[in-house]
Amino acid sequence: MNDINDVKRAARQAAFARRKAAHEESAGDESRLLAQVLAGYRGRPLSGFMPIRTEIDPRPAMAEAAAHGPVGVPVIRAAGEPLTFSRWWPGCAMTKGPFGAMVPENGEAVEPEILIVPLVAFDRSGGRLGYGGGFYDRTLELLRSRRPTLAIGFAYAAQEDAQLPLEPTDQPLDMVVTEREIMDFTSSR
Repeated sequence: MNDINDVKRAARQAAFARRKAAHEESAGDESRLLAQVLAGYRGRPLSGFMPIRTEIDPRPAMAEAAAHGPVGVPVIRAAGEPLTFSRWWPGCAMTKGPFGAMVPENGEAVEPEILIVPLVAFDRSGGRLGYGGGFYDRTLELLRSRRPTLAIGFAYAAQEDAQLPLEPTDQPLDMVVTEREIMDFTSSR
């Protein structure tokens, strides 16, 4: 397995298995620490995500944040393009978007300063392994070229991997929040 794509594929398979097991054992209050982090940024525009398959669920923390400022969710416009974000709030009308993720019907654009980022695996230095489409890497690069943008990875603790296959184009996370702890990498950058 010398090819980086083969290494990433194997890392994803292992991380998906760990995530599935963690999801099956989840207690349902996994976003408590995420809500605690977001409380320090009330009113600033942020994006969350609509969980798919066995992803950890950020919606309770997003709902709390939406009471204080705009919250968006990602919308995939096309392969190879950065994400855009549509405004979300608890109970808003949703429709199925690309890749099966739900997106708000309203289409009202939000440009986040804080992104809650889904992931397949993470490490303790802010590395992130995603699904392989590069959407968040392109999006973070674009947003960070405009202004400081905080990227918060949200995952089960079981998704940690000390041997992530990373590339120079991978955008680092500023924090990782799990159901067990908050890892803040901002002071090391």
